[in-house]
Amino acid sequence: MKTIFDTEELSQIRDTARKFAQDRVAPGYLQREREGKFDMGLLRDMGSLGLIAPELPEEFGGMGAEYMYSGVIIEEIARADFTFGYSSLLASLNGNILAKFARKEIAAEWLNKLTAGEIMLSIALTEPKGGSDAANLGLRMERDGDHYILNGEKTSISANQLSAGTVLFARTGKPEEKAHGVSAILVPMDLPGITTSKFSNMGQNSVGHGSIWFDNVRVPAEYLLGEEGRGFVQVMQGFDFSRSLIGLQCVGVAQQSLDETWAYIGERKAFGKPLGAFQGVSHQLADFETRLAGARLLSMNALWLKDNNLPHTAEAAMTKWWPPLLAYEAIHACLLIHGHAGYADTLPFQQRLRDVLGLQIGDGTAHIMKNIIARERAGRAATAG
Repeated sequence: MKTIFDTEELSQIRDTARKFAQDRVAPGYLQREREGKFDMGLLRDMGSLGLIAPELPEEFGGMGAEYMYSGVIIEEIARADFTFGYSSLLASLNGNILAKFARKEIAAEWLNKLTAGEIMLSIALTEPKGGSDAANLGLRMERDGDHYILNGEKTSISANQLSAGTVLFARTGKPEEKAHGVSAILVPMDLPGITTSKFSNMGQNSVGHGSIWFDNVRVPAEYLLGEEGRGFVQVMQGFDFSRSLIGLQCVGVAQQSLDETWAYIGERKAFGKPLGAFQGVSHQLADFETRLAGARLLSMNALWLKDNNLPHTAEAAMTKWWPPLLAYEAIHACLLIHGHAGYADTLPFQQRLRDVLGLQIGDGTAHIMKNIIARERAGRAATAG
């Protein structure tokens, strides 16, 4: 579905992403999830087409494009494989953090590999005792000469065992300083003292989630991102971008499910009529079609605001809590309309349902997003408990 944001250039990149997604990504979706394996070769092919973090400057392997480019790409990739689309999200989120806050030579070294699809990067924020209280970190980062020493655990980290490096948040100040005592650093994952685990989840298993432990890990101080003690305040601004991408990732997988179900109800007959002749079926899909159009516009608008250097924190939070819920409801309805065939593991609805559910939890829950929206609209003082 075209929107007012779809210029000729955006339409061209959408067409390229859609062809790659449907021809190359879609065929192996269910098998990759069953085996819990990510296809790095497929990621390199995606990079060769310029479909990874195109908003990054050309010196870092990007195209210097608008942020909306990554939005249309992730929507099309998620149509084919919701979890593979997460690679786009991680590349854009981490890529922009490094481009803005890393030393130029370090950014160039890592980002040219990232945009080529040669490596993945993760982001390590959540801790076992932190959860939604992202600034309440216990992992310590102590300066020792020209290195920082890391000790502690991160958990529920996406692609933790696939990543060549992780953007890590750690406490350098006192606990009572909260966010103002947190720093960010790029940590190569092959350093001594790092161990990982992989969770057994309901979905998103080809990318995977798990814990990372740091036992006296020495990281060169030159890998610091931003200023010491200000990493949380500075780097977390990039999450407005990633939340908008999540909205379109969820829109993509839900739209694909609707498209397949529209086709199905035109072919399947009951009581001598196509299923589409029954308003109880067709009106249900029409309702989701309408709401998905709204979710797409909301998400693209947040990216447009970012492209134009306008405030978009509240709009980005809206795209994080509503589209994941809407996508889950839409896919669930499509599954039920397909009857037992939809419930079987030969069709993708059951896998999509489990995959998309994870984003009602990860990257900020609906309650946290609504807190952000309320704070942006009413002011921090008016919403403080």
